[in-house]
Amino acid sequence: MAAIGVHIGGTCSCVAIYKDGRADVVANDAGDRVTPAVVAYRENEKIVGLAAKQGRIRNASNTIVKVKQILGRRFDDPQVQKHVTESKCSVIEKDGKPRYELDTGAERMIVPPEEVMKLIFAKMKETAQSALGSDANDVVITVPLDFGKNQKNILRQAAQAAGFNVLRLIHEPAAALLAFGVGQESPTEKSNALVYKLGGSSLSVTIVEINSGMYRVLASHTDDSIGGECFTKALALYLASEFQRLFKHDVRSNMRAMMKLINNAEVAKHTLSTLGSSNCFLDSLHEGLDFDCSVSRARFESVCSALFTQSVQPIQKLVEKAGLSGNEISKVVLCGGSARIPKLQQMIRDLFPDVDLFSSIPSDEVIAVGAAIEAALLLGKENSSLEEESVIVECSARNIVAKESDESGSDTYKVVFPSGTPLPARKHHAFQAPGNVSSVCLELYESGEKGCDPERNKLAQIVLKDLQLKEDGNRDILTVLTMKRCVFESLFWENLRGLCRIF
Repeated sequence: MAAIGVHIGGTCSCVAIYKDGRADVVANDAGDRVTPAVVAYRENEKIVGLAAKQGRIRNASNTIVKVKQILGRRFDDPQVQKHVTESKCSVIEKDGKPRYELDTGAERMIVPPEEVMKLIFAKMKETAQSALGSDANDVVITVPLDFGKNQKNILRQAAQAAGFNVLRLIHEPAAALLAFGVGQESPTEKSNALVYKLGGSSLSVTIVEINSGMYRVLASHTDDSIGGECFTKALALYLASEFQRLFKHDVRSNMRAMMKLINNAEVAKHTLSTLGSSNCFLDSLHEGLDFDCSVSRARFESVCSALFTQSVQPIQKLVEKAGLSGNEISKVVLCGGSARIPKLQQMIRDLFPDVDLFSSIPSDEVIAVGAAIEAALLLGKENSSLEEESVIVECSARNIVAKESDESGSDTYKVVFPSGTPLPARKHHAFQAPGNVSSVCLELYESGEKGCDPERNKLAQIVLKDLQLKEDGNRDILTVLTMKRCVFESLFWENLRGLCRIF
């Protein structure tokens, strides 16, 4: 039986199989190696993939995109609220969770995100089994580094409901490194690698320490404000301005015309990754007028120059955050569909001129290939280039911060356990409290890249009472914090008397 690896991103999905000693991405029934993660509901059918995406122009209110963005989240989550604003179909709240409200004409439907994800997994399963000619269903699925326990569980359940036997969920940066065998060819060598992922809807940059064949995340950054769709929309707006220049009609307020331009701009963007120019032709774009325009790669790079800068800016900041210099990064792995853009690759090469840039595998296929390799290892398949044993080390997905007060009495947050800290972890943490109070409260929060929301991310609280008053100055409190397993499951405080020393 072959092993299967599945990667479902915000906009696209990909499936790879490991067979006869190698991992390969398989094409779907339309002949494409990457399938849009788009699901359309019609009166008597549910459509997944390219047909659903192309039909969005006529069926936008019943076509679901970016379902991964809200999977396993509550309705009041900022990511869900962003999705509600951007989605062309209605998203409502039910029992505190987001649900899609669809009206296909035959009936009104309330569809949970996990049901949509199940249909995408079923499409991936069908694609893999069609290529294999068998009913193989053992799979490894990739997840973003910042996915919480609930999101992982729901993703696993959706895959199982589609008929998959889920062997393991692995993080996307680890899958990308596995695809190229990074860290496996010299198990005793210690090095640092940067995994750069620019997908359709988000940017993710991760620095990984590789030691004895094991991966440890040193620092990570995720930005949901930049992605391949931003380049597509910028090019579509340029095409709209060209149409206005030629025909004196502004189509930017015409949703149907803009969706046509966006679809055409996406095709042109992909073409410009390999060719120097692309022709855009649209039949009856607006009021019966046909639009024919040629876009050069230089023009595309000029239109998107600010987006390119925004896409590479986080790299240097993340290297500094990890306490490294540029020459301490020995490998850079590119993944995500938009990472294939030549201008972007050149800008990354300029940042790391002496570093190996891994891009031989198509960037939108890398993560699925790594997942298939991991599945092969778990099933005991032979692969001479990789170690047969795989070790998974639990780590904290986000920063764990302690709430303190500065001299003015304002609340401040200090990182106690940085994201990527291997678990279990134990750390000494000292803070000050006014000497004229008899009780002190220490609070811990989970913090994302953009700060902490105390009302939503509070993990633990400990209160020290009946303290002896101190006439002048502050008292120093030394704590020993112990974190076991995963911060999303629990935070254990050992014997309080042994944890805190007050001076």
